[in-house]
Order: sequence, then structure tokens, then C-alpha cells
Amino acid sequence: MGSVDGYLYAFNAKTGDLLWNSSVGGYVESSPAVADGVVYVGSDDTNLYAFDATTGALRWSTATANTVQSSPAVTNGVVFVGSYDEHLYAFNAVTGQVLWNKGLEGIILSSPTVVNGMVFVGSDDGSLYAFGLPTSDLP
Repeated sequence: MGSVDGYLYAFNAKTGDLLWNSSVGGYVESSPAVADGVVYVGSDDTNLYAFDATTGALRWSTATANTVQSSPAVTNGVVFVGSYDEHLYAFNAVTGQVLWNKGLEGIILSSPTVVNGMVFVGSDDGSLYAFGLPTSDLP
């Protein structure tokens, strides 16, 4: 999966046959994340997208304020992704609702990582950021 032409492609791992492709509004320059039958991917059109992993049908898309090249991380019903707008976002994995966003000091190209109730992400300001996840942030 992944693309630089405005489409997300899914292939059969055994045969290499195309299973589906879905259009997004801009280039896809990061790796998608797959969790619970859903494919999550960011795009240069500022959106984070969620597609059904079996059919490729769009479940939802939600905009950030700038390009999303960070690969998403998914845990406990929350999708984390960084943006060129210098924010780390937490989205509800089912609805796409923004649960919160944290302003940093630089654009975020790196992929967030979630470990022991903390989300870690690097920024192009040279810093590594860590945020605790209150249980109220989880759906």
C-alpha cells in the first residue's frame, strides 16, 4: 500500500494482484497503518484518511492544517499522526473526530510511537516529544 500519485493501492500479498485502489486528494508519501480492518494514511492534501481494508471504501477523512507525511500509529481506538502544521494529532479511529492536538516547535515527518500510555514523536526542531495519554482521551 502507498502511493505518490494520489491513490492508495492494496495488493494480494501472495499473488501480487491488485485488490483495490482508492483516490486521495494529494500525494501519499508515508506508510499506511492497518488496524482492526481499517487502513489509515495521510496525504499532501492535509487529510488523514481511513479506508476499509477489505474493500477500499472510504470510512472517513479529517483535515489537519497542513500536509500529512507522518505515518500514523494506531492504539486503543486512537490514531496519532503528525503534520507540517507543527502539531501532533489524536483522532478517534472509528469516527475521525479530532480528540486533541499538541503544538510543537517544528514540522512532524516522523511516525509517532505509543508505549506504556505515552506517545513519542520527533520534530524537525531536533527534539523528541513525549505526551501522557489520559484515559479520558481514549474512546
